[in-house]
This record gives sequence, structure tokens and C-alpha cells, in this order.
Amino acid sequence: MVFRTLMRLIGSREHLDDLAQEVFLRLYRALPTFRGEALVTTYLYRIAVNVAQDEWKRRKRDSRSVSISDEESKWQDRLQHPGRNALELMEEREFAGMVEDQLQRLSNVERAVLVLYHQEERTYEQIALALGLPIGTVRTHLHRGRKKLREGIEGTGRRQRGRHGRATHERR
Repeated sequence: MVFRTLMRLIGSREHLDDLAQEVFLRLYRALPTFRGEALVTTYLYRIAVNVAQDEWKRRKRDSRSVSISDEESKWQDRLQHPGRNALELMEEREFAGMVEDQLQRLSNVERAVLVLYHQEERTYEQIALALGLPIGTVRTHLHRGRKKLREGIEGTGRRQRGRHGRATHERR
């Protein structure tokens, strides 16, 4: 859960082990002050988001961006499903790359809310506790993040149709 969350929030496998280790180290240090008002997993998500935010700040200072799509495609190459053809695989990778690219363009809080809700299947309440936000704010960030993600993907699709003369992907 920690690795998956960090991977989606950070968008890169680079330093993932170190970041996960930092999450567990912070959890270990904080356990004596844990009051039990929330689930430990909620507490763990909050720590993971904090570690991701620290990494975002570090990256901003370093002024370099890293894409998940190259690393992810290496794993997908090794784990191909035998029932799909090459075109379907290419389209799926292209679409996944667009989603990851657009996800990285969202604000940190929008990305965190989308990842926790859609990929980690957390409730509004759990996300609110993990991020220290009111539930209404979580809903707002989820709505805005979805809208920006959709618009970004649709914009990328339009640009690709213009280059290739046809749509390469029609999913929404």
C-alpha cells in the first residue's frame, strides 16, 4: 500500500525504496504519540503524503522531472497478457502514459486526492483525515482533479488525432 501510494504520488520508481523506508521510519517514531482516533492505515497514508510532499519540494529545488511511463512500460513488457494484440497493448500503454502525464500536471493536493480515492480506494472521510482537510474540500479537489485530468487527456487525444489523422484512443 505504501509503495503503491508513493509510486502514484511521486510518479517515479527513483528513490521509491528510500521514500517508503522514510514513511515507516516516521511511523515508528510517531507511534508513541498515536492517539488511536483514526485507523493506523489513515495515519500511514498521511505520513506517505507528507513524504511525497517533501519529495515534491526536493524535486522542485532540483528542477528536474521524471516520468513513470518508461519504468512502467518495462514491467508491462515482461507481463504481457497473451490474449491481446500488439495494437491494443500499444494503445493501452499510450493511454496509461497520457493519464500518468496528466496526473503529474495536477496540483499536489488534487493528485493526492485522486490517487487515494481511485487507486487506493479510500473513502472521503479517510482522505480528509489523511490530508487534514474538510470532507467538502476533498470532494472539491476530487471534482477539479477529475475535470483537469479529463480535459488534459482529451486535449492530448485531439493533438494526436491532428498528427496521425485519426484517433488512437477513444476511452474516457
